[in-house]
Amino acid sequence: MLSARYQDWRSYLRLFLLALVLTLTIAAPSLPAQETKLPDIGSSAGELLTPARQREYGAMMLRELRNYGYVMEDPLLEEWIQTFGDRLVSNSDLPQQSFTFFLMHDRQINAFATLGGYIGVNAGLILAADREDEVASVLSHEIAHVTQQHVLRAVERAQRDQIPILLGMLAAIVAAQSAGGNSSGDATQIAIVGAMGLMQQNQINYTRAAESEADRIGIRTLARSGYDIDAMAGFFERMAFASRGNQGGYSAPDYLRTHPVTTTRISEARQRADQIRKSATSTITPTTAHRTEQGAPVFAANNPLLPPSLQFDSVDTLPQRDAHQFDWAKERLRALSASTPEAAIREYEALRRSRPGGLSDAQQYGLALVKMHNNATAAIADLSILAQAHPDNLWVNLALAQAESQAGRSDIANQRFDALLKRMPNHRAVILTYAAALNEQGNQQSGQRAQQLLRPLLIGSGDDPVFQQTFARACELAGDSARASEAYAEAAFLNGRPEQALMQLQNLKKRDDLDYITRSRVDARIAAITPLVLELRSQGIREQRARLY
Repeated sequence: MLSARYQDWRSYLRLFLLALVLTLTIAAPSLPAQETKLPDIGSSAGELLTPARQREYGAMMLRELRNYGYVMEDPLLEEWIQTFGDRLVSNSDLPQQSFTFFLMHDRQINAFATLGGYIGVNAGLILAADREDEVASVLSHEIAHVTQQHVLRAVERAQRDQIPILLGMLAAIVAAQSAGGNSSGDATQIAIVGAMGLMQQNQINYTRAAESEADRIGIRTLARSGYDIDAMAGFFERMAFASRGNQGGYSAPDYLRTHPVTTTRISEARQRADQIRKSATSTITPTTAHRTEQGAPVFAANNPLLPPSLQFDSVDTLPQRDAHQFDWAKERLRALSASTPEAAIREYEALRRSRPGGLSDAQQYGLALVKMHNNATAAIADLSILAQAHPDNLWVNLALAQAESQAGRSDIANQRFDALLKRMPNHRAVILTYAAALNEQGNQQSGQRAQQLLRPLLIGSGDDPVFQQTFARACELAGDSARASEAYAEAAFLNGRPEQALMQLQNLKKRDDLDYITRSRVDARIAAITPLVLELRSQGIREQRARLY
């Protein structure tokens, strides 16, 4: 028991040290400590870190979060949140900015933005939302923190703030360890993760001015994207109420600590929404506006009464969205973020009792996903009924194909996967899910078929650990051991284990059967990964255990 706790402590300490390295590295080029005036956008803040370096820091953070299993690695949900976020980014003040959206298992209501346009969203936030517009309001707010360079502005004050945060984290760790008992390890982990979030969020400097600006810009992005402009104030108000009552098992303190919600802020958000509405209503005609499902109008472009920054796209040019996907995504997230299948079943039973008409179709889908873990045959029965009611629903049909494959009905599953591919030939989630099912079938023919499916995604999947892991297994089954070793190494790197990746690549390089192109590719990756491993070693950070693939 003592050894296990010691190993856990070493793991938590590694996470802390990496966070410290990241914070210190960012703070290093900052202005002198006595400088307290925030720079103007595009001035010294833009000179501190190049866009490429910002992306590098953001990617490092994401890899470390993956290493400890905090990131939701599900192709279908990843596709949904990235498409969702991209729609908002395309209507933001900086549509050319690259953003990466990802989901976290955590049931805390929280979201955060960091350098390089990396935006994380906790499962708890989406589960607490009643509709897509509410999640869009939070994402728009976080996008604004990036586009308005709040992160970069705060880099100049990180040197001043980081020490109190780190000392506070260490105090929390000591208190958790002193408490002893089985929960001390969990408490330590919570303290470190919470402090990591504080270090990231405090770099954004959540002053009233920054929050107000993010709200103002975020509501504008909501309107441009065709969402309900009242959703931001409504969701913030409901979260403030939830923090007092803690309804539904989801807690709000983290989000409200980093995004303080006051009655004044909620009122200002409502006033901004009213201003946008009133500015446009004088020129609305039946041909210049339509309404969202929630009743919020979307206005035509070139309204002479609006300033240039508040011109809206026309109805015809607005990106199309399927708001109904939110319900299915929410239930998939509920099923996959539950601590255990048993806990998820209890949660769905509570939902059934609280809903007069029983579970909705989307909730039945989520319950079937939970059942799939232990009884694929039972899941097939439930999903087949849903597929009859929703024959074109990707979420249902993909889950049904998965269940059929897990139940050993490979031929039927493959036929269903092929039908989905015919309908959506380039859909990443369909391809990855199908390839994973083929890998589970475990023979050379299925591995070769998986390889064939995955090869078209190779160019755009360099930073996708799910792809790399799936491709590696497919190559292994197909008999291409060298390519499998490359992909396994890449998966290790993307999952926050650069030292393991380097060792795998060095072992691969020793083989005498590599062709010139493969050897060159391996050499290039060794050259790229080695400096990072050496830097981590110089900080005394070593990987404690290897992850076997």
